Amino acid sequence: MATPLTADQFVTALRAEGVIVVEVDDWRDHNRNHKGAWGPVNGVIVHHTVTSGTASSVELCYDGYDELPGPLCHGVIDKDGVVHLVGNGRANHAGTGDGDVLSAVVGESALPRPTANDTDGNARFYGFECINLGDGDDPWPAAQLDAIERVSAALCRAHGWEAGSVIGHKEWTNTKVDPVGFAMDDMRDRVAARLGGKPAGGVNPRPAAGNGYEPFPGADFFRTAPDSPVVTAMGRRLVEEGCSAYSQGPGPQWTDADRQSYSAWQRKQGFSGSDADGWPGRVTWDALKVPHSS
Repeated sequence: MATPLTADQFVTALRAEGVIVVEVDDWRDHNRNHKGAWGPVNGVIVHHTVTSGTASSVELCYDGYDELPGPLCHGVIDKDGVVHLVGNGRANHAGTGDGDVLSAVVGESALPRPTANDTDGNARFYGFECINLGDGDDPWPAAQLDAIERVSAALCRAHGWEAGSVIGHKEWTNTKVDPVGFAMDDMRDRVAARLGGKPAGGVNPRPAAGNGYEPFPGADFFRTAPDSPVVTAMGRRLVEEGCSAYSQGPGPQWTDADRQSYSAWQRKQGFSGSDADGWPGRVTWDALKVPHSS
């Protein structure tokens, strides 16, 4: 058992593990503490949202709906691996589950199959909603799975837990099926491997100085149609990665060919739909490793 982290401790733990964090509105004071206990905490529950689109999914998890007011979790993990913090305290994410499962999590032992729904999970677990339709077809990009691994490891490290403290919603209660699309045993293996070392860090807010790569200039930079050597360096890396839509160039002026090429890179990284729209984001930019242009 452990005392829940404060908001500052929570953010510090995530960022120390290399998580890209977005703080949403007044998440630090947004909770359901007036409806029940928050803590002691024992672990982390991973969910999928059954939604698509970052903005709408974050809004839903922050506000909730008539039958289930928000916050519906503590953080929303988008397809780009960014974690949007929406709650701090008790959240409507876990509901009731099996007390025997809780005992197994506390003991970090093999999980029994959930049968009873007799224990308040909202008091005992951190919860992360991951943007995915949950239909078995919607992909889980590498960046998103990496973020799930990192947030889970961050909280385990902060509380002195092992990977056995990380479970899926379907492992907590027999009324849920999430997450669909990856195995929780595999995720626990990833968390265990990460906990074997020190916090990774270093992926946000930008690559470390002196590493030879161009730091992410921000999404707005590209929407202004810049004329910059950064665009040339990016284009050359896209060509090297086999993601070229250029008939000539690349050159310093941002064009639709740059956007089409970057969209191909996003798809190569496992993104699709609006998440592969050709506008660079931090995770795919860092993965591209664009050399310094000056």
